[in-house]
Amino acid sequence: MISRPWVFLALVGTGLPLAAQQAQPPARPTPTVSVSLAEALEQAQRNSPAYRQVLNNAGAARWSVRSAYSNVLLPSLDVGGSMGYTGSGSATFGGSLFNQSSPSLTSGYGLQLSWQLSGTTLAAPGQQRAEQHAISEDISGAYTGLRYDVTFQYLTALQASAQTDVARQQVARNQDFLSLAQARYQVGQATILDVRQAQVQKGQADVALLRAQQAENEAKLELFRRMGIRPPASVELVALTDSLQVTEPAWQLDQLLPAALEQNPALRALKARESSARWSVRAQRSRFLPSLRFSAGWNGFTQQFTNSQLLINQAVARAQGTAENCQFQNDLIHALPQGGIPNRPNGGIVSDCNDYAGLDATGQSLQESIRGAIVKQNEVFPFHFTGQPFQATLQVSLPIFDNWSRNLAVAQAQANREDASESVRARDLQVRMDVESRYLALQTSWRAIAVQQANREAARDQLRLAQDRYRLGSGSALEISDAQNAVQRAEGDYVNAQYDYHKAIAALELVVGRPLR
Repeated sequence: MISRPWVFLALVGTGLPLAAQQAQPPARPTPTVSVSLAEALEQAQRNSPAYRQVLNNAGAARWSVRSAYSNVLLPSLDVGGSMGYTGSGSATFGGSLFNQSSPSLTSGYGLQLSWQLSGTTLAAPGQQRAEQHAISEDISGAYTGLRYDVTFQYLTALQASAQTDVARQQVARNQDFLSLAQARYQVGQATILDVRQAQVQKGQADVALLRAQQAENEAKLELFRRMGIRPPASVELVALTDSLQVTEPAWQLDQLLPAALEQNPALRALKARESSARWSVRAQRSRFLPSLRFSAGWNGFTQQFTNSQLLINQAVARAQGTAENCQFQNDLIHALPQGGIPNRPNGGIVSDCNDYAGLDATGQSLQESIRGAIVKQNEVFPFHFTGQPFQATLQVSLPIFDNWSRNLAVAQAQANREDASESVRARDLQVRMDVESRYLALQTSWRAIAVQQANREAARDQLRLAQDRYRLGSGSALEISDAQNAVQRAEGDYVNAQYDYHKAIAALELVVGRPLR
């Protein structure tokens, strides 16, 4: 007759595969898209909205420097033009009445050149160069921060993926425990309470796996958000391919601290702004010096009357007046005793006053040549300009008293410079503290890995002993349940310890201002 222990072991051997076929833990989806850390950093540098906003400031900073130099070396040049229409009628200007019998079209141009030199403009290039350097350091700092954010989230996603694997292993262990409890129950070595407890443990492990998968998917979504792109596929099908090695840190504090003080972008940006504040003090002090201003201008205009017949009529009236005056002079000369002016051709008498005045033989209209000249002279709109005299001015000014505004500006600039200096000193202290604290955190993370590894091995041994005791009938289901929970916690803590170590390196790289590995 076969003894009960051998029957139990035979049932366990046949029951385990059947139970495993009934409820296997869900397998990880086969990835179709892989993303490495280098690819994530490259994508983030190209697409991160926050980083691109900081990067956009570089163009304005370059033009600020060019503008500052051009204000010193080059004059400003303005070109303008105008066109206008004036109707007929009367207008008063300066107490005088002006009549315009015909509407007119007007146009004009102006070319103005100006150049101003003062202490403020001389100090502006240095100040703008310092600001450009500060913006450049801001961009470096933004990239360093972006690198840290993406690396941190990449590690978080890897950590979540590893925790999902831990949860999947726990599901498999609980499935084995359930199969074992069912097998023992079939041979009378366990109660239905053991089976129900195993089922509850299996259900809790399934829920924990679902939550771990949700946390992993959310971590990947957050990674793509920080990269500034949409996921290339469903996040379940995205695999993070980098596997970082855990090695004993070889960096020394006395090496990291000088590197951080030299390369930390935030500290370098504050130093650049301190230099800009010094230039600002020089610029404000230079307001006590004379300033020089030179200007020159070229101008022209046109005025064309729309009714040229009015101009002709006015010319006819003037010509008729000239002809009448000519005839009056002729009559006076005829009345002289000599009958004319001696030594003058024809005795000084004009033979044809109409011709002399530009009238035709009838004396009622202008000669055709004169009429055509008047019409042609009126046709100047819009580009037949009449130039105005060239104008140039050189002005030197020295402010004497301006209600202490210059003194106030100097005092404010000096206060800003001192504030900038204190900001540099505060950041220097902050960098020193951050380097030391994160270096200590890295050392602690490294030591914690060994401790958690030992805890994991101990928990695994505890689980094996509990399983052996339960198979032999000397242990309880509660012991296995506690041992499985202890293994899950130990393995999860070991995963966290590893990624805490990698995150500590990333945090140290952030404050140092450059990659360390």
